Amino acid sequence: MRTDLEALKLPDLESIFGVGNSNLRLKMESIDRFFTPPRESFYLLGPRGTGKSSWARAAYPDALWVELLDPATFRTYSAYPERLRALVEGNPGKNIIIVDEIQKAPELLSVVHALREEKKSVQFVLTGSSARKLKRGAHNLLGGRALMRTLHPFMAAELGNQFDLNRALRFGLVPLIVASKEPEETLKAYHTLYIREEVQWGGLVRNIGSFARFLEAISFSHGSILNISNIARECETERKTVEGFVELLEDLLLAYRIPIFTKRARRAHTVHPKFYLFDSGVFRSVRPSGPLDRAEDMEGAALEGLVLQHLRAWNSYRGDNNNVYYWRTRSGVEVDFVIYGDDGFWAVEVKNSRRVHSADIDSLRTFNEDYPEATPILLYRGKERLKIDGIICVPCEEFLLQIRPSRKKIYE
Repeated sequence: MRTDLEALKLPDLESIFGVGNSNLRLKMESIDRFFTPPRESFYLLGPRGTGKSSWARAAYPDALWVELLDPATFRTYSAYPERLRALVEGNPGKNIIIVDEIQKAPELLSVVHALREEKKSVQFVLTGSSARKLKRGAHNLLGGRALMRTLHPFMAAELGNQFDLNRALRFGLVPLIVASKEPEETLKAYHTLYIREEVQWGGLVRNIGSFARFLEAISFSHGSILNISNIARECETERKTVEGFVELLEDLLLAYRIPIFTKRARRAHTVHPKFYLFDSGVFRSVRPSGPLDRAEDMEGAALEGLVLQHLRAWNSYRGDNNNVYYWRTRSGVEVDFVIYGDDGFWAVEVKNSRRVHSADIDSLRTFNEDYPEATPILLYRGKERLKIDGIICVPCEEFLLQIRPSRKKIYE
């Protein structure tokens, strides 16, 4: 299904921050997305700007729409949820109903549930940029019958020859940002949008200053083991508050944690998860930098996150057949990602370097001693495909361009 990049804009960016249409006018061609929708009712979740609404309009051009980002529509349906029933019954020939940003009016879910029971032929597509209220029980109002799906930032293979690795590392692959004439300014506005609208105006955080300090502090944990106590000390905030902030980022689909791989463990290993912001460009926009920050360190973290967001998108679009982990021993030997599940078993190490040195594959060698069943892959910034001591070394750009959900293997 194609995404019309001309339609990918956030009205809130314009109305709240004064980002004019000239800055958000999108000139790129429509782009095929790898997401395949189910035939039954489903939630389509994803952060703002990933193209959920644009995708849905292209996929279901004749659907009935309830757009809760529109203030008048929001006021009407939040005050009178039963209006949704009147809309559906007044349009008997429409069998697909799209409710955009359903989390803004979760009281509509009880009406959706009733209509689903009565009208078996009607399919509901419920888009949302926050899982917070759904996690707190709203999902149960549909009796568990609506599937959960996620729309991710662009994959490199979706962009094809429009993909630029250096640009992706700097600005990320959120469609809104990719299509912008002024990506740096749009990223700043995007960052502010979530603090002010989703967090402050949504009443999710009492002290917005504490949350802003937390965002800066946790950006240094991108690609690292999450130490909540250290972040709390740096923010001068209680640990429990920081734990709540981390959960809030996950609920807003802006961040996630990946667990340690422990199956059939032969060595003592770390127990804490690693933390990542969902997009490399968002990470770069949140992370403060100065004269003491090394550019290669930030780019290395961005590259690692970029690879992970592709692995997560590949797995998600394939039906979540696998899990993504990392592996680290107590002695500090670490493999960035372990993919384990129905589709296979891989260990992936990411290096932001132009050459492969013997020491770069030491961690993969150690992992393969414990797990000879796994396929080890090293990704680096060079141009040649290599095989060293049985370990495949692949240019990172090549890897990103070839990984796609239609393929069972992450690399062939």
